[in-house]
Amino acid sequence: MLSASHLVEHRGGQVVLDDVSVTVHDRSRIGVVGPNGVGKSTLLRMLGGLEEPDGGRVERSPRTLTVGYLPQEPDARPGETLVAYLARRTGVGAAEAELERLTTAMARDPELVDDYTAALERFLALGGADLEPRAAVVCADLGLPPDRLAVEVGVLSGGQAARAALAAILLSRFDVLLLDEPTNNLDFDGLERLERFLDGIAGAVVVVSHDRALLDRCVERVVELDEHSHRAREFAGGWSDYVAARALARTQQYEAHDKFQAERRRLVDRMRSQRSWAEQGARTAKKKAPDHDKAQRDFRVNRTEKQASKVRATERKLAQLAVVEKPWEGWRLRLELKPEARSGDVVARLEGAVVELGAFRLGPVDLAIGWQERVAILGPNGSGKTTLLRALLGEVPLAGGRRWLGPGVAIGEMDQARGALAGQSVLDVVLRRTGLPVDEARSLLAKFGIGAEHVVRPSSRLSPGER
Repeated sequence: MLSASHLVEHRGGQVVLDDVSVTVHDRSRIGVVGPNGVGKSTLLRMLGGLEEPDGGRVERSPRTLTVGYLPQEPDARPGETLVAYLARRTGVGAAEAELERLTTAMARDPELVDDYTAALERFLALGGADLEPRAAVVCADLGLPPDRLAVEVGVLSGGQAARAALAAILLSRFDVLLLDEPTNNLDFDGLERLERFLDGIAGAVVVVSHDRALLDRCVERVVELDEHSHRAREFAGGWSDYVAARALARTQQYEAHDKFQAERRRLVDRMRSQRSWAEQGARTAKKKAPDHDKAQRDFRVNRTEKQASKVRATERKLAQLAVVEKPWEGWRLRLELKPEARSGDVVARLEGAVVELGAFRLGPVDLAIGWQERVAILGPNGSGKTTLLRALLGEVPLAGGRRWLGPGVAIGEMDQARGALAGQSVLDVVLRRTGLPVDEARSLLAKFGIGAEHVVRPSSRLSPGER
């Protein structure tokens, strides 16, 4: 159906993809995994025809195959309403525009009837005939009222935007659906809906994700992009099968590497001994007085030649020995959050806290967070989880109740949109936040795959994972 052959891509002089091949068959369920910045989204966009590789090719069979790409982040255009966003993301908008163009053109050139028929078939196959009524039902089911369809996507709340992105997936009727981190920002209900949809659709799915549960439940093949070789390896099964197979492969490679090293040492030791014997025999032969016995002289010559022949044979074996590289061990993050001095048993508290933001009201909330506690805040999209955090941090005023932070409490925050990075270069952000010297900051960023060319760019140009 959809095949990528020997793809090669470079960015800023660095290799991103090297000889990567992937084939997507009818009803394929493929998960693409790998560290941030390794090229997963790039591969997805190439499969969708949105980027051209530096080398290799992507082919569709048949050529009328419909391929849809849904990006990692909402990409609403200025002034775009929700219904227009859904039409664009499902491919219906482009199909309808082409149909209208051909309708006008046919008035001047009736021979375009075949093109018009093909465009109409594409429009219908993508679900264009009933998109709006289906969108109304799906959006209402996701908690987006019908009047939201006419609202600009840019004014939707974070929770509503997440539901809109999910609606675009649920309304899609592509032959091949390419999903980039589709579980980001979804609540539990949204996750269940997405999994049911992926389980039931007739088309093929290629999904980039770090969601191990989704990869276990919804994919049948895992493609790993290796951060060292920049090549792809395929594994049968879901995430757990992939992890087990990868661990087994690494164990086997370590064992093969150890055997190679042992055999290499054995051959090197043998060659050294043989050379020593050959050199010693030659020296002994030279020291001896002239031998008028032809048989004795021939015997010593033959013995020396045999030792030299053994050395050459061992050298050939050493040269022919297949090299088995040690598995590459990349840098791995081990995050240690060192606390400030203890300020008491309770570090933060809300008592009867109420927040009012327009028509939205949260509370009253009673919450106490103790020293070294790990607390998860759960709830549907739009229920006020982020608002609760902002209330605790003092970023929104309380309409009622009180907020208390322990004396000396230091707060570290990483918000959903990574707003702390806005408008600054990557290096400037790290320097400001860490106080590290420039060289150390660059080295730290390089460990996360953000090289010298990227650190001076605006942070807004990083991928979501890199941010």
